[in-house]
Amino acid sequence: MAKVIALPMCSAQTAEVNLAYLRRQLALLVIEEETLVCLPESWLAFCENAQQAWEGAHHSEQYLTELSALCRQYGIWLAAGTIATLGVDEKYLAASYLFNSCGEIVARYNKIHLFDANISDKTKQYRESERTLPGQEIVVADSPFGKIGFSVCYDLRFASLYQAMRVLDAELFLVPSAFTCATGAAHWQPLLQARAIENQCYVVAAAQSGNHENGRETYGHSLIVSPWGEILADTKTSLEPISQKIDRALLDSIRRNMPVMDHNRFKSEFL
Repeated sequence: MAKVIALPMCSAQTAEVNLAYLRRQLALLVIEEETLVCLPESWLAFCENAQQAWEGAHHSEQYLTELSALCRQYGIWLAAGTIATLGVDEKYLAASYLFNSCGEIVARYNKIHLFDANISDKTKQYRESERTLPGQEIVVADSPFGKIGFSVCYDLRFASLYQAMRVLDAELFLVPSAFTCATGAAHWQPLLQARAIENQCYVVAAAQSGNHENGRETYGHSLIVSPWGEILADTKTSLEPISQKIDRALLDSIRRNMPVMDHNRFKSEFL
């Protein structure tokens, strides 16, 4: 069976620091089968402000080249959380890239739902849309781990996105995130379990965790959830990676015994 790994991070503001951390973590892995390593949202640079993120987006191609080389070196697939890439009008896209073990980019998803909210934490106001362009396309990609459906953080609150990916035969959802502590404590786990249960899909959610250089605090609790909604692994507030083998027989059994997609009278809305 293929294996997925969620690698939590407490990312710094500087890309070189975070890349060095990633290299150290990959060097510790024992790779014995097809392996997908999943990184959190904004893993490459957890910036102090949107201007800093936009400036960093000018160098995204350089970092994609480095990630490609790491995939070849370690023989892994890599779901590279999100990386700021240039858009238009001094805005950037929160792009989630999937690399195969040959270092090729096989899929890219741009975060669709942008976090504009007032939260009872130190930051108070989040206005992601001021400098981030929303993505437009739903992405489901073939892989040795099943058909992967892509999402990012705030997307998690929009069940219709996941239902649309399920119609496109998704079997595994990725949810790289940087949840606030206030919203994470209230909603993180139940939302991930709901997306898994209602769509009968595995969910891998690699998350930012801890107190960051820029003053933010993130919730952590990277999770791997089964298609039945069971919590298979939880980092809590640790930065230790978690892993799980993908049991396709279990997924097929759950779907066969309760064929919710066949029963869904609204699925045509997502075609």
